[in-house]
Amino acid sequence: MLEATPIWTARAVLGEGPLWSKRLGRVFFVDIRGSRILSCDLAGEAQTEWGMEHRPCWIIETSHTDRFLVGLERSIVVARLIPGEPAEILHRLPDELPEGMRLNDAKAGPDGQVYFGSMDDAEAEASGHFLILAGDGRISRLDQGYTVTNGPAVSPDGRTLYHTDSPARTIYAFDRSQDASLTGKRVFIRFTEADGYPDGMTCDAEGGLWVCHWDGGRVTRFLADGTRDRAIALPVSRVTSCAFAGPGLDQLVITTAAYQRDAEPLAGALFVVTPGIQGLAAHPAAFTG
Repeated sequence: MLEATPIWTARAVLGEGPLWSKRLGRVFFVDIRGSRILSCDLAGEAQTEWGMEHRPCWIIETSHTDRFLVGLERSIVVARLIPGEPAEILHRLPDELPEGMRLNDAKAGPDGQVYFGSMDDAEAEASGHFLILAGDGRISRLDQGYTVTNGPAVSPDGRTLYHTDSPARTIYAFDRSQDASLTGKRVFIRFTEADGYPDGMTCDAEGGLWVCHWDGGRVTRFLADGTRDRAIALPVSRVTSCAFAGPGLDQLVITTAAYQRDAEPLAGALFVVTPGIQGLAAHPAAFTG
């Protein structure tokens, strides 16, 4: 089992959604419960953070150098993030979630359309939806009945999309069409109690799916047929999300959560590991405000 190394003991209350920006040479991630966006280089240096008025739930790069699409609690915004300067909200989509709901986890597909989820903020009701944001700002519903939506990930050929309902311990696979629509929903992986809960995830260039284990202390790589291939051990239990990083996309950065884990000194840290497999570059969002 591989082991990850902490590069920033940021003590994120709920670290999530790591993003590697090749053009900026930086990792970005969110601390949902800490209401901040954080960033550093792959050595854990040049650390910076932006305090946000509302909880940031995910962050995606756009085609503009300093503009990011951010899922901000109950709405989606375009924000300018420059180290050393306050975050600037440039545009806000008019669609907002109802009270008691919040956004959770997102990824852009090959065409720049953004797949994202909503969830019951109390994590009690299966009232969450799986949604898509088009380049013109339109939002459409793809699926429903989720308690905690998590980890959309797209296969290298763009034909399969993976999505998770964490409390159900289930990862689903969908057939993805060229128009970004989804069909053929099916169970891909079911976690056991010993596995914890499936959280954020990402695909590598060979089609493997790397899944983070909330309350499981590791990241597991699954092959396209669902076989467990290898795992990465972490010295914390609440492992939340991962993304490939570095000029060669040969590093895996991993976010974690310090929430209710006071006895774990490294909980909430950002970790990195060399997994021996090349990853995929994150697609930018087509919507720029």
